[in-house]
Amino acid sequence: MKTAHPGDVLLGAQAGAIVLPVCDHYSGVEARMKKSLALQADMAEEFGACVFDVTLDCEDGAPVGGEAEHAALVTELALGAKPGMRVGVRVHPVDHPAFPGDVMTIAGRAAGSLSHLMVPKVESIADVLQAVAALDAVDAEALPLHVLIESPLAVHNAFEIAAHPRVQSLSFGLMDFVSAHAGAIPADGMGAIGQFVHPLVVRAKLAIASAAHAYGKVPSHCVVTEFSDIDAMRAAAKKAATLFGYTRMWSIHPNQIRPILDAFAPDEAQIDVATRILLAAVGADWAPVSFEGALHDRASYRHFWQVLARAHATGRALPSEAQAWFAGPAS
Repeated sequence: MKTAHPGDVLLGAQAGAIVLPVCDHYSGVEARMKKSLALQADMAEEFGACVFDVTLDCEDGAPVGGEAEHAALVTELALGAKPGMRVGVRVHPVDHPAFPGDVMTIAGRAAGSLSHLMVPKVESIADVLQAVAALDAVDAEALPLHVLIESPLAVHNAFEIAAHPRVQSLSFGLMDFVSAHAGAIPADGMGAIGQFVHPLVVRAKLAIASAAHAYGKVPSHCVVTEFSDIDAMRAAAKKAATLFGYTRMWSIHPNQIRPILDAFAPDEAQIDVATRILLAAVGADWAPVSFEGALHDRASYRHFWQVLARAHATGRALPSEAQAWFAGPAS
């Protein structure tokens, strides 16, 4: 009799069914976009998996007056990406004059080559519905939406936004969020340290993470602008992963990618414990087991399965018994 796969047994309504790479790397200038795609392919070969997304940027990357040309450029880059890579595009906000053209050009031509479409400055479910309608109009019904939460109102509406079935991930837009407070949050609230201290920023981060997890979606942490300070980057990524409930983070410089992977990846001890507990669970046909003096059942098995899924997604070495669970489809 075939042993049930952990992914079939454990991923129920209470667990996040969406697993994305832990790093989402942004670039908008042509040369940097091309370098990002080349680096993605190189690291996929190194790790044996596509360990970070590349999101090509139209919002901040497109020159004013050149939005249509930039949309055409990112479309060609997405279509030319190496097979198996995850490439998304950030378009303009739904109320920007360039938004319809972005969707028509990018999603209309390259939806099948894209992993997601990022929509910035989403304030309410109405913005999500407008984006979905635009995608559906160009036959891109299967393209997932990622959304940027960038204002106090958007944070207030985060749970309703996260509930929409097309929304796959919620990202926190730190810089715009701070700026939306008319100087009430000091500038250091945008820094690598201050963003984890100021109460309004901390409250927003926690609300977005909670909204995402409530609906099984992926919370994506904001940028660290001090891209030359690797220690600050590493510390911020670790806080986002261990204290704030985020399972994904933005990179805006190639130097930030590996620190994010390291911070969000389980270590060898966590992988070992997760593997041994799940092997014991399999041996007990998923009934409760005692492991090193503690009782475990399906509630905790789900956590340890997610540890292994994260390890696999970040290219970490797995014991052969655990690696076999990722060799093919769950069913």
